[in-house]
Amino acid sequence: MYLVSDRNQTKPFGGYTRPTKAQTDDKKGLSLCSRVRDLASFRTPRKGHARSETSSIEMVLSLTCAVQNYDWGIKGGCEVSALGELNTGVDSDPSKPYAELWMGTHPSGPSVVSATGVGLKETIAADPAAHLGAKTVERFGDDLPFLTKVLSVAKALSIQAHPDKTLAAQLHADRPNVYKDANHKPEMTLAVTEFEALCGFVAGDELAANLRAVPELRAVVGDVVASNFENSTGNKDELAKVFTALMTADSDAVAAQVDTLAARLKQKDDKTKTPVDHLAQRLNTQYPQDVGVLCAYVLNYLTLKPGQCIYLAANEPHAYLAGECVECMATSDNVVRAGLTPKLRDTAILCDMLTYNAGAPVVLDGDAVDANTTRYVPPFDEFMLEIVTVDTNESYTVSPSPGPCVYLVMKGGGVVGDAEAKRGSVLFAAAGDATAIAAGDEGATLYRAMINSRVYA
Repeated sequence: MYLVSDRNQTKPFGGYTRPTKAQTDDKKGLSLCSRVRDLASFRTPRKGHARSETSSIEMVLSLTCAVQNYDWGIKGGCEVSALGELNTGVDSDPSKPYAELWMGTHPSGPSVVSATGVGLKETIAADPAAHLGAKTVERFGDDLPFLTKVLSVAKALSIQAHPDKTLAAQLHADRPNVYKDANHKPEMTLAVTEFEALCGFVAGDELAANLRAVPELRAVVGDVVASNFENSTGNKDELAKVFTALMTADSDAVAAQVDTLAARLKQKDDKTKTPVDHLAQRLNTQYPQDVGVLCAYVLNYLTLKPGQCIYLAANEPHAYLAGECVECMATSDNVVRAGLTPKLRDTAILCDMLTYNAGAPVVLDGDAVDANTTRYVPPFDEFMLEIVTVDTNESYTVSPSPGPCVYLVMKGGGVVGDAEAKRGSVLFAAAGDATAIAAGDEGATLYRAMINSRVYA
């Protein structure tokens, strides 16, 4: 059993009690641990390594993770506060916003191996090939190439985009205190609750209609720029001019037009307001007079249902608005912001870096791998996600990945690999491990992050 030190006391990680021999599975007459050992006996050893019983490394490691208390997080009960409390053993503070739970090796929020107190990054570095797999090391180097998070969003995050590798390296070299790594940051977002977001530019005909229907937007952009866009049938260069004119407009002019918009919408019958009108009103209460309020009419507004997913390449504008999700990305924390934020705004860089692709984003509903697993595959090498569900007192072995995996136990618990696990447990599985899951009395739902399988094809 992995142990976590809490001040001067040592206690079982996550508070989970290993089942005794008397606590047997009703169906098979086997304890959870016995069922895991039975499943483990069928694992295929990784090339150059024996199974976990004899290998020089542990196949599955319990992790203690970092909680981030950003201003836009949820105060009181939410997934990040609950999971963070269960994972770290530290009581949540209802007066603080809980925004993100980080699972990975990024230095801004590194995970620690619970049994040793050693960072996951340093643990991997001691034997990269064994932990990550030889092909992973060859492709990505000797660090975990993906970062997984849980987000609890109470109010809008910034209008932002993430740089590609070339721009990230330049930004990091110029301002390492702001852009803390040289990596790109494609990402995907899997809704746990209903999850609202602004994502990519609306189609050209929709933006043209908004420029006609929302006089405040047109006033800020300018009639010449707006007319040129309307006459261009959605040309990317003209779209760039619209967005740049909006984001770089005089702040006093923006404030005045947002106030005018707010007053007009207040007088408008709710039945005649569009969903975007309602969103603009909400954004103005969160960030009064901000240019991001007008971005609601420029970017796609969507609400994901639980189990739906979107992905975002580098250099695409977006803003998460409300709800809770699991997010996976390349290991980076680079964000270029330009609205709906009290933080540094790099407006010129944001406007210059964007692709200016337009149209509705792709929404993934996931592909059924089998009765237990739903898989979400983005067009990026560094990561993909799965939801694994195991019924009460049942056992299941996930398909092995040639690369490393990170598991989050979202519901229920049991034994994962050789580690006791419950809601809030986070586990790292080394490359090639066909991790066995033996669910307890509440079943088990886990999120599994791993390298995109196309890397190993």
